[in-house]
Amino acid sequence: RVSVRVRNFETGKLKVNDHDGNPIEIAAVVVWKVTDTAEALFEVDSYENFVAVQAESALRNMATSHPYDAHDDQISLRANPLEVAEQLKSEIQARLEKAGVEVIEARISHLAYAPEIANAMLRRQQANAVIAARTNFLLALGELRRYLGDVELPIYMSDSVLTPSQHRQQRGLLQPGYEVPTRAGTFVIPREYVDGGHVARLAVIL
Repeated sequence: RVSVRVRNFETGKLKVNDHDGNPIEIAAVVVWKVTDTAEALFEVDSYENFVAVQAESALRNMATSHPYDAHDDQISLRANPLEVAEQLKSEIQARLEKAGVEVIEARISHLAYAPEIANAMLRRQQANAVIAARTNFLLALGELRRYLGDVELPIYMSDSVLTPSQHRQQRGLLQPGYEVPTRAGTFVIPREYVDGGHVARLAVIL
Protein backbone atom coordinates (compact mmCIF):
# COMPACT_ATOMS: atom_id res chain seq x y z
CA ARG A 1 0.00 0.00 0.00
CA VAL A 2 1.29 3.43 -0.99
CA SER A 3 0.19 6.55 0.89
CA VAL A 4 -0.63 9.60 -1.21
CA ARG A 5 -0.48 11.98 1.74
CA VAL A 6 1.84 14.97 1.72
CA ARG A 7 5.16 14.24 3.42
CA ASN A 8 8.24 16.13 4.60
CA PHE A 9 11.83 15.09 4.15
CA GLU A 10 14.82 16.99 5.56
CA THR A 11 18.27 16.23 4.29
CA GLY A 12 21.20 16.00 6.64
CA LYS A 13 23.70 18.85 6.83
CA LEU A 14 25.84 18.35 3.76
CA LYS A 15 29.37 19.71 3.56
CA VAL A 16 30.16 20.86 0.03
CA ASN A 17 32.18 23.53 -1.76
CA ASP A 18 30.22 26.44 -3.21
CA HIS A 19 30.85 27.89 -6.66
CA ASP A 20 33.86 29.84 -5.32
CA GLY A 21 35.37 26.78 -3.72
CA ASN A 22 34.51 27.78 -0.14
CA PRO A 23 33.45 24.89 2.13
CA ILE A 24 29.89 25.35 3.36
CA GLU A 25 27.22 23.44 5.26
CA ILE A 26 23.79 23.21 3.67
CA ALA A 27 20.54 21.35 4.28
CA ALA A 28 17.07 21.46 2.75
CA VAL A 29 13.45 20.52 3.44
CA VAL A 30 11.45 18.87 0.69
CA VAL A 31 7.64 18.61 0.75
CA TRP A 32 6.42 15.85 -1.55
CA LYS A 33 3.69 13.32 -2.26
CA VAL A 34 3.08 10.31 -4.46
CA THR A 35 0.87 11.08 -7.45
CA ASP A 36 1.24 7.81 -9.36
CA THR A 37 1.23 4.76 -7.07
CA ALA A 38 2.05 2.32 -9.88
CA GLU A 39 5.23 4.18 -10.82
CA ALA A 40 6.19 4.56 -7.15
CA LEU A 41 5.94 0.78 -6.66
CA PHE A 42 7.32 -0.59 -9.90
CA GLU A 43 9.72 1.98 -11.37
CA VAL A 44 12.08 2.17 -8.36
CA ASP A 45 13.09 -0.26 -5.59
CA SER A 46 12.07 2.02 -2.72
CA TYR A 47 10.43 5.30 -3.58
CA GLU A 48 11.05 6.79 -0.12
CA ASN A 49 14.76 6.03 -0.29
CA PHE A 50 14.78 7.27 -3.88
CA VAL A 51 13.35 10.63 -2.75
CA ALA A 52 16.01 10.97 -0.04
CA VAL A 53 18.96 10.11 -2.29
CA GLN A 54 17.84 12.26 -5.21
CA ALA A 55 17.01 15.24 -2.98
CA GLU A 56 20.49 15.22 -1.44
CA SER A 57 22.11 14.77 -4.85
CA ALA A 58 20.16 17.72 -6.29
CA LEU A 59 21.05 19.85 -3.26
CA ARG A 60 24.75 19.13 -3.68
CA ASN A 61 24.61 19.99 -7.37
CA MET A 62 22.71 23.23 -6.75
CA ALA A 63 25.07 24.32 -3.93
CA THR A 64 28.12 23.98 -6.15
CA SER A 65 26.46 26.06 -8.89
CA HIS A 66 26.22 29.28 -6.84
CA PRO A 67 28.49 31.23 -4.49
CA TYR A 68 27.56 31.58 -0.83
CA ASP A 69 27.66 35.38 -1.09
CA ALA A 70 26.64 37.60 -3.99
CA HIS A 71 29.10 39.04 -6.51
CA ASP A 72 27.57 41.87 -8.54
CA ASP A 73 24.25 40.60 -9.96
CA GLN A 74 25.11 36.92 -9.59
CA ILE A 75 22.60 34.71 -7.78
CA SER A 76 23.95 33.57 -4.43
CA LEU A 77 22.78 31.03 -1.88
CA ARG A 78 22.44 33.60 0.91
CA ALA A 79 21.05 36.62 -0.94
CA ASN A 80 18.55 34.91 -3.27
CA PRO A 81 16.60 32.33 -1.24
CA LEU A 82 13.50 32.40 -3.47
CA GLU A 83 15.42 31.85 -6.70
CA VAL A 84 17.54 29.14 -5.10
CA ALA A 85 14.46 27.38 -3.69
CA GLU A 86 12.74 27.40 -7.08
CA GLN A 87 15.83 25.99 -8.79
CA LEU A 88 16.16 23.29 -6.15
CA LYS A 89 12.50 22.33 -6.49
CA SER A 90 12.78 22.07 -10.28
CA GLU A 91 15.91 19.94 -10.13
CA ILE A 92 14.48 17.54 -7.56
CA GLN A 93 11.22 17.25 -9.51
CA ALA A 94 13.10 16.35 -12.67
CA ARG A 95 14.87 13.54 -10.81
CA LEU A 96 11.68 12.17 -9.19
CA GLU A 97 9.40 12.30 -12.21
CA LYS A 98 10.01 8.64 -13.05
CA ALA A 99 9.00 7.56 -9.53
CA GLY A 100 5.52 9.10 -9.68
CA VAL A 101 6.40 11.74 -7.08
CA GLU A 102 5.40 15.42 -7.08
CA VAL A 103 7.61 17.97 -5.30
CA ILE A 104 5.35 20.56 -3.68
CA GLU A 105 8.06 22.68 -2.11
CA ALA A 106 11.82 22.65 -1.56
CA ARG A 107 13.74 25.21 0.47
CA ILE A 108 17.06 25.68 2.24
CA SER A 109 16.74 24.96 5.97
CA HIS A 110 20.39 25.45 6.96
CA LEU A 111 23.18 27.45 5.35
CA ALA A 112 26.52 28.39 6.89
CA TYR A 113 30.21 28.47 6.17
CA ALA A 114 32.03 25.39 7.38
CA PRO A 115 33.36 25.85 10.95
CA GLU A 116 37.00 25.91 9.83
CA ILE A 117 36.51 29.12 7.81
CA ALA A 118 33.43 30.66 9.46
CA ASN A 119 35.31 33.20 11.61
CA ALA A 120 37.56 34.31 8.77
CA MET A 121 34.63 34.78 6.38
CA LEU A 122 32.68 36.76 8.99
CA ARG A 123 35.59 39.15 9.46
CA ARG A 124 35.82 39.61 5.69
CA GLN A 125 32.10 40.36 5.41
CA GLN A 126 32.35 42.96 8.18
CA ALA A 127 35.36 44.62 6.56
CA ASN A 128 33.65 44.75 3.15
CA ALA A 129 30.54 46.29 4.71
CA VAL A 130 32.56 49.07 6.35
CA ILE A 131 34.44 49.90 3.14
CA ALA A 132 31.22 49.89 1.10
CA ALA A 133 29.52 52.25 3.58
CA ARG A 134 32.43 54.69 3.52
CA THR A 135 32.65 54.60 -0.27
CA ASN A 136 28.91 55.21 -0.67
CA PHE A 137 29.18 58.17 1.70
CA LEU A 138 31.90 59.78 -0.39
CA LEU A 139 30.10 59.15 -3.69
CA ALA A 140 26.92 60.71 -2.33
CA LEU A 141 28.80 63.95 -1.63
CA GLY A 142 29.27 64.48 -5.38
CA GLU A 143 25.64 65.56 -5.74
CA LEU A 144 25.59 67.54 -2.49
CA ARG A 145 28.72 69.52 -3.39
CA ARG A 146 26.79 71.29 -6.16
CA TYR A 147 24.73 72.98 -3.48
CA LEU A 148 27.06 73.10 -0.51
CA GLY A 149 30.36 74.03 -2.11
CA ASP A 150 33.44 72.76 -0.32
CA VAL A 151 32.82 69.91 2.10
CA GLU A 152 35.17 68.96 4.95
CA LEU A 153 35.16 65.40 6.25
CA PRO A 154 36.67 64.03 9.44
CA ILE A 155 39.64 61.76 8.77
CA TYR A 156 37.93 58.69 10.21
CA MET A 157 35.26 58.84 7.51
CA SER A 158 37.72 58.61 4.61
CA ASP A 159 41.08 57.40 5.80
CA SER A 160 40.81 53.94 4.24
CA VAL A 161 38.74 54.52 1.11
CA LEU A 162 40.02 54.45 -2.46
CA THR A 163 37.37 55.85 -4.79
CA PRO A 164 37.05 54.60 -8.37
CA SER A 165 38.83 57.72 -9.65
CA GLN A 166 41.87 56.96 -7.51
CA HIS A 167 42.11 53.48 -8.91
CA ARG A 168 42.06 54.91 -12.40
CA GLN A 169 44.68 57.47 -11.49
CA GLN A 170 47.00 54.69 -10.39
CA ARG A 171 46.54 53.06 -13.78
CA GLY A 172 47.01 56.30 -15.68
CA LEU A 173 43.35 56.52 -16.72
CA LEU A 174 42.13 59.42 -14.57
CA GLN A 175 38.95 61.06 -15.88
CA PRO A 176 37.50 64.50 -14.96
CA GLY A 177 35.56 64.57 -11.73
CA TYR A 178 34.52 66.57 -8.68
CA GLU A 179 37.18 67.23 -6.07
CA VAL A 180 36.19 66.86 -2.42
CA PRO A 181 38.81 68.39 -0.06
CA THR A 182 39.16 66.68 3.33
CA ARG A 183 41.68 66.81 6.13
CA ALA A 184 43.12 63.56 4.88
CA GLY A 185 43.55 64.90 1.34
CA THR A 186 41.52 65.68 -1.78
CA PHE A 187 39.17 63.04 -3.12
CA VAL A 188 38.00 63.02 -6.75
CA ILE A 189 34.54 61.68 -7.56
CA PRO A 190 34.37 60.74 -11.27
CA ARG A 191 32.11 63.00 -13.30
CA GLU A 192 30.41 59.97 -14.85
CA TYR A 193 29.03 58.96 -11.44
CA VAL A 194 27.52 62.38 -10.85
CA ASP A 195 26.29 63.16 -14.37
CA GLY A 196 24.95 59.64 -14.80
CA GLY A 197 22.72 59.95 -11.76
CA HIS A 198 24.47 57.22 -9.78
CA VAL A 199 25.43 59.52 -6.94
CA ALA A 200 21.91 60.95 -6.72
CA ARG A 201 20.47 57.47 -6.25
CA LEU A 202 23.03 56.72 -3.56
CA ALA A 203 22.23 59.99 -1.83
CA VAL A 204 18.56 59.02 -1.61
CA ILE A 205 19.50 55.68 -0.05
CA LEU A 206 21.81 57.30 2.49
